[in-house]
Formats: sequence, C-alpha cells, structure tokens
Amino acid sequence: MTKTPDAEADAAREEWDDRYRSEDQLWSGKANGSLEAEASDLTVGTALDAGCGEGADAIWLAEQGWTVTAVDISGVAIDRGRAEATRRGLAITLIAGEFPTAVEGSTFDLVSLHYPAFPIGDLDAVSRGLRQAVAPGGVLLVVGHAPPQDLEAATFDPADYVQPWDIEPLLGQGWTVEVSETRARPGDHHHGSHHVEDVILRARRAQPSAS
Repeated sequence: MTKTPDAEADAAREEWDDRYRSEDQLWSGKANGSLEAEASDLTVGTALDAGCGEGADAIWLAEQGWTVTAVDISGVAIDRGRAEATRRGLAITLIAGEFPTAVEGSTFDLVSLHYPAFPIGDLDAVSRGLRQAVAPGGVLLVVGHAPPQDLEAATFDPADYVQPWDIEPLLGQGWTVEVSETRARPGDHHHGSHHVEDVILRARRAQPSAS
C-alpha cells in the first residue's frame, strides 16, 4: 500500500525525533563555518534557517542581529533549540513543521539550508519553496557535503538527497549566482565528521525593476 504524503511526513518526523532522542545532543552546538563565512558580509535583516536541527545556526544568526525564523521537522530538535535560545536571551521563532509548508507565504532576506536531508524526490517542491522564501534582493545559501571519493565507505549517497548542484540549475531568471564552488569545510567538524569539503551555492534574487 502506497503511503500518503501525510503518512510519509509522520514517518519522517518520528524517525528524526527518535534520532534526536538517541543522544542528549546530536550535533556540536556550533554554527556551521560556511554559514559564518558566507553571511558575515551580508546586510543584517530577516533570516530563515530551513532544517535547523538543534538551532546552532539560527542562534548564531540571532547573535549577529538577524531576526530569525527556524524550521525543523523534529519537535525534539526544536525544543532543544528553543531552550538554548531562551537560555541566551534570544528571540527566535522556532517552528516544528515541514519546509516549505511551515513558512509558506513568508519571505526573508536570507534563506539558509545546510546539509539538506530532503529526499531527491522532493527536489521540485524544496527548490520552489526556497526560491519563494527569498525576498527580492535577498540571498539563498545552500551548503552540502562534497561527494566522497569512495562512496562505498560513505554513510549515505549524496545523490539520494537534494544538493546545491541540484538547486542551482532550477533558479532561472532573476537570480545571480555569487558563489558556486567546492572548498574546505571551515571550523570544527561536527562530532568528528569525516566530511572535509563543502559544496556552496550562494545566489541573490533580483530586485523588481523600477516602473
């Protein structure tokens, strides 16, 4: 029997909740180095962290002065992010829900997606949601793990999930690609991760033409 979209979402939510419950802290608690590198020269405004996990990136953005909305399918992860934001005295809107549905109709000056866990079958919906979430003049930042040289030794195949190189050709007119490259992953690797290179897509949405 084929699962309905709602059943698939429920299964994914339960899977991620169980994964987070398996450890007191699943990730390092540190912001991703590629976010810090790419966002440091942007004008502060509103930001969306899509797939925020336990909220380290969202917290870093808020500490830089951004007004942050963060979304993750796992309520367990969102609760942890909310607790840490409260501990630091930061006002962050953290939403337990699916992207892009959870923020449909809202736009942001920066939309950040790091190490996507969206199945490649969701590419069209995810890509469309990312594009629609970026305000005119805003920036889309998507960072993924560079494909390992030895796929047999990898814990997953990047081709199974939405990646920056999948999204870039779908941007279409009205976008300027500012960065599209693979480079060394900066900062400490999360829990000793063997991923040492990031694939980075940074693109800016055009402002509407003056009438």
